[in-house]
Amino acid sequence: MFVDEAKISVEAGKGGAGCLSFRREKHTPRGGPDGGDGGTGGSVYIVADSHLNTLADFQHRRTYHALNGRPGSGRNATGRDGDDLAVPVPLGTMIYDADTRELIDEITRPDQRVLVAAGGSNGVGNARFKSSTNRSPRKTIPGGAGEARALRLELRLLADVGLVGLPNAGKSSLIRKVTNAHPKVADYPFTTLKPSLGVVALDYGRSYTIADIPGLIEGASAGSGLGIQFLKHLTHTRLLFHIVDISAAHDPASLVESITTIENELEQFDQELASRERWLVLNKIDLVPTAEQQERAREILSLSGWTGKWFVVSAMTGTGCKKLIGNGMTWLEENPLRRPQEDALEEAVL
Repeated sequence: MFVDEAKISVEAGKGGAGCLSFRREKHTPRGGPDGGDGGTGGSVYIVADSHLNTLADFQHRRTYHALNGRPGSGRNATGRDGDDLAVPVPLGTMIYDADTRELIDEITRPDQRVLVAAGGSNGVGNARFKSSTNRSPRKTIPGGAGEARALRLELRLLADVGLVGLPNAGKSSLIRKVTNAHPKVADYPFTTLKPSLGVVALDYGRSYTIADIPGLIEGASAGSGLGIQFLKHLTHTRLLFHIVDISAAHDPASLVESITTIENELEQFDQELASRERWLVLNKIDLVPTAEQQERAREILSLSGWTGKWFVVSAMTGTGCKKLIGNGMTWLEENPLRRPQEDALEEAVL
């Protein structure tokens, strides 16, 4: 089951209380204070787990508590710190404060560890308050409460390339052809009910990931169809393949309308996403008579005013697929992913 949103509650451990104690030794009848400090409460961390690809585990467990610190004891013994709690999530998980809607952080690195609830401070024993004027202090400080907060987790797939298009454009067939993914394929709308990831492997050390989401329909950005639930998964991609079924109609004008529909939905959902590098991929060329293929492609490009890169492919036979994925690899290598801190450094230098 693919689950990409979850709400959970996290609570850090309380700090252990400081101890009130006095020495009672055989030869020291009036011994001084020896109450030890308590231990610090355990904290809660959200950690990356590259073996996970869904938030389904949070459907069964929604509350997470770290351990409390142990209280101090006599003979200046300090209580044990509470163990921290690590909550594993998939790469691409956005962490929000459910009450303020503030973005706390985003899990993008395999070794990432984000503090979401700090453990309570340790209590202080009476031995700490001994002074020349107060040789028998009875003062202690209890441990502090651990932080507690409600979190909203939102998974956004980490992929280099995203596939967009109307239902039945052939996106799932294409990702099956060029990657190791095996999404369901059939001849009816909304075959794809959940996003899927595949890896394109060209040569040793040269590969990239592709994300396929359910087909978009007009009004998707406003909640129609399935697309609005998954458009967010395209926000981490760097390149979009806009898949169009070139065999869908004998009237090229209707295909141009389908291209415009997708462009409008992307723009209404996210202006930055709409302006991202996008290539037109005319699919199912095997279903068009050979004599008509080039003419139909040129007419679609002319009517749509397309000025970017375009490709003619067949996800069924593999025609043109090697050229498409090869060009995709070259573009990704020439346009490496930039981290926000890199942009900030460049602005500071300028």
